[in-house]
Amino acid sequence: MDRMVVKQLSVFIANESGRVSEVTGILGEAGVNIRGFSVSDTADYGILRLVVDKPEEARDTLARDGFTVRMDDVICIDLPDRPGGLAEVLKIVSSAGVNIEYVYSLVATFVVLNVGDVDRALHLLGDRPVKLVSQDDLSAVGE
Repeated sequence: MDRMVVKQLSVFIANESGRVSEVTGILGEAGVNIRGFSVSDTADYGILRLVVDKPEEARDTLARDGFTVRMDDVICIDLPDRPGGLAEVLKIVSSAGVNIEYVYSLVATFVVLNVGDVDRALHLLGDRPVKLVSQDDLSAVGE
């Protein structure tokens, strides 16, 4: 079996308003398509993890713009879309004693935003060509 790995970029950013937007804007201008991402943060800094269609180009572009970027091999799995699908796959790895450091999803166009003022953000997005997704919408996916 070929070594089935995907390249993940970890971008280290100050925990300041607009930094994630800056990184994603730079990638968009460079013609790099983001396939999945995760953001984790502390009081001072954040780590934006990205899977993109052109990882080397993305890394080089961000580095030229002054960002610290690391590229790692990760595993991408097409999960069965059923209750317990994720748990079944994770159990295969974890029961063998391999530590799972973190998990996030890719490709789906649904993203979750945790914001400081939900009502204000909903109001701002409601006037734009943005499709908001409800809990019922999520429950109906795949039906």
